[in-house]
Amino acid sequence: MTGADILDSRYAWARLAISLAIAMVGNVGMWAIIVVMPAVQADFGVDRADASLPYTFAMLGFALGNLVVGRVVDRFGVTVALTLAALVIAAGMGMSALSPSVLVLSVAQFIVGLGTAASFGPLIADVSLWFLRRRGIAVAIAASGNYLSGAIWPVLLAGILAGQGWRAVYVVLAAVTLTVVVPLALFLRRRLPLEARTHADNLSRLRAQAAGFPPRLLALMLGVAGIGCCVAMSMPQVHIVSFCVDLGYGPAVGGQMLSLMLLGGVVSRLISGLVADQLGGVRTLLVGSLLQCLALFLYLPFDGMVSLYVISAIFGLSQGGIVPSYALVVREYMPSAEAGRRVGFVMMMTILGMALGGWMTGWIYDVTGSYQMAFINGIVWNFLNIGIMVAILMRTRPRRPSGAVAA
Repeated sequence: MTGADILDSRYAWARLAISLAIAMVGNVGMWAIIVVMPAVQADFGVDRADASLPYTFAMLGFALGNLVVGRVVDRFGVTVALTLAALVIAAGMGMSALSPSVLVLSVAQFIVGLGTAASFGPLIADVSLWFLRRRGIAVAIAASGNYLSGAIWPVLLAGILAGQGWRAVYVVLAAVTLTVVVPLALFLRRRLPLEARTHADNLSRLRAQAAGFPPRLLALMLGVAGIGCCVAMSMPQVHIVSFCVDLGYGPAVGGQMLSLMLLGGVVSRLISGLVADQLGGVRTLLVGSLLQCLALFLYLPFDGMVSLYVISAIFGLSQGGIVPSYALVVREYMPSAEAGRRVGFVMMMTILGMALGGWMTGWIYDVTGSYQMAFINGIVWNFLNIGIMVAILMRTRPRRPSGAVAA
């Protein structure tokens, strides 16, 4: 099968299934540090802001990795990128297990983040190349691997954490990453035929000309919007376990809430993918941002265990489709030859927002003694995201998604 016929084909869906499996393992590095954060804080005897530093460094590595690995994917293909990334992750995990201080652990987490990035933005960009009519749901499924990883692994790691400590968690994850990601990556060696790239690029070029946005300006606007939405998103995702510990519910309850939140995020991503195939990426992103902002408001008056379970589920259902929508907007308006680096840049900015928000929330907690002002801070940043997306929507107004144009 060659040319445009390979887009949305059975092979494309099989490739998507393999990518999803890789993402579920390859993304565990960004969630493990959240689960072990209270144990790390107790082990090293540091305050909440310092205990949040390893997560922030992991996100900084994750952000840079999305940009760098995206360029590797554009040039050498996703198999090379994923194989190298698995080796980097394993090295970072091993260093984490041996860390004598928070500073060393932070450096190790930066390395883990660099490798983990290959299973997010670059992998999503690769998946987007193989679909046209069903690109929205395909990207959503690939992006769901990140949340499925966050929903499944905290529960699986809870027993290891309780019985053998947080260092054993990283030893196990190093071994799992190497034994799963490297073999599966070999199934993704096939490159997209030139004819298929040209067919998709012609549609993107028409949309970009109609919108009147230079690619660099649109990418920059999406990047700033990504920082805004993800500073807001990071508050519940990064600190829900610590929040529950402070309230006396314990880390296990917090881990369950995180899993519930991320499972809701998977559902949200899949629904958003279906919606994006009808409305386009810009409108889908804006709807998700509005729903996330509303969900954040619910955390302000409630802190009971049952209410937090419910609100965490609502938050997950509200915001899961936001980040994949950025990749859709990039692919709707920019050529496939730039997919890796453009998606990588925007994903880098969203992750920088997560890193900034994770640290900022810990700092606000240390200053105020509670998470109340941190929730308000997230809401303010969310409004920045909404404002930018409204501005883009007013300028671009994409009339039909890529699949409809192809029809």
